[in-house]
Amino acid sequence: MEQQSNRFLHWLKTSITAKMFVVGFLSFILLIPLFYIENLIQERSYRQKKVVNEISKQWGNEVVIYGPILKIPYKLFLKKTIMDEKTKKVTTETVESIRYGYFFPEKLDINSEINPEEKKRGIYKTAVFNSQISIHGTFKSFDFSKIEVKAENILWNKSKILLKTTNVKGVSSLISVNLNDKEYHLSSVASKHINKYYTLESNLIPLKEVLKKRKSILFSLDINVKGSEDVRFIPIGKETNAQIISGWKTANFTGEFLPYNPDKISSDGFNAKWKILDINRAFSQQYFNNLPNLNEFDFGVNFKIPVDEYQKSERSAKYGFLVISLTFLVFFLIQIISKINIHPFQYLMIGLALLMFYTLLVSISEHSNFLKAYTIASICVISLITLYAKNILKSLKFTSLIGISLTVLYTFIFVIIQIESYALIVGSVGLFVILTLVMFVSRKIDWTTN
Repeated sequence: MEQQSNRFLHWLKTSITAKMFVVGFLSFILLIPLFYIENLIQERSYRQKKVVNEISKQWGNEVVIYGPILKIPYKLFLKKTIMDEKTKKVTTETVESIRYGYFFPEKLDINSEINPEEKKRGIYKTAVFNSQISIHGTFKSFDFSKIEVKAENILWNKSKILLKTTNVKGVSSLISVNLNDKEYHLSSVASKHINKYYTLESNLIPLKEVLKKRKSILFSLDINVKGSEDVRFIPIGKETNAQIISGWKTANFTGEFLPYNPDKISSDGFNAKWKILDINRAFSQQYFNNLPNLNEFDFGVNFKIPVDEYQKSERSAKYGFLVISLTFLVFFLIQIISKINIHPFQYLMIGLALLMFYTLLVSISEHSNFLKAYTIASICVISLITLYAKNILKSLKFTSLIGISLTVLYTFIFVIIQIESYALIVGSVGLFVILTLVMFVSRKIDWTTN
């Protein structure tokens, strides 16, 4: 029995197949802590998003403005059939119902100045802003012909102006709309719209009297609102002109329409302009009974601070098995070529050092940028493994090979992470080169030793 045990130990020490098996087994074992590291990165990323959402909720959420809209009520007479339960006699009566027509502006001009600032909580930060938004334009066409309503059934003097927004918490001053030089205060309606819009509504407008003086209605209103992340508008004007000015350096224009001016971004910030016609978007200028959800047509600017450290760290960790496998492969080839015995425990220590790279990367990147964190973490790990390899290999040539190999490998991974669009082609070519080198180095090794 003891003789068989000695033979097995001798086989483990001398057999290339046994060494390959042990190295491969250790590589797969190290996938377990690598999995937990990926979960740690996701957890930290979730924590960052949670803190940003808390700051945004306290300061004010995104600002999306849908309006102003002219709401004109009208009477609709419906026939209702009633059956007497006792006599079974069927009678018909006419029931009066109040419905509403919603009319969008003929022209809508939006001018906004956004003043962003950073808010921090602990190690996390996000962008919030104060905005001054000025909206003016004209209402011109009120066509009830599509629903065949008689003129006497249109309640012109019970009309109202509506303004919908996703953020009323951040509004810092009373809002009034000026219609043909007369002010009408806007108040918040109690219920919240199903599309997450709060509705601001004016008091009754004697529209018939307003229209006697002018055929069109001139309107203007100013909004001062605090918010976070986004400022967006819905282009409900037959012609919508918008301008957003800000000193924010990292403008990210979002939505269905992009600014038309090529000089929108400068060293001082940005000055973005939009011009959108009714022919550019697929919705009508007037609706009856209900307003549609037009979020798919919005446009504006995103002020979120680009935080991609966690995303890049997570992508780095996805290459963790490749880094471990290739590093073990280099040590294994050196072991076979030089006949130096490397113990499985030493492979395990090298693997754990490689895993420490990712914890260092995440922790440092939370206090610095990704490039600095990646550089510091890789230098630490490469230095540690190179010094450890010096005591194992006892050769300056092989120790230098380990250091150079790890430097090239971490540089290769960093390049892949940075050029996301070309990651596949660069990764494929890089792996092909690595395979070619391995085949070239191992071509003269005698693999027949069992």
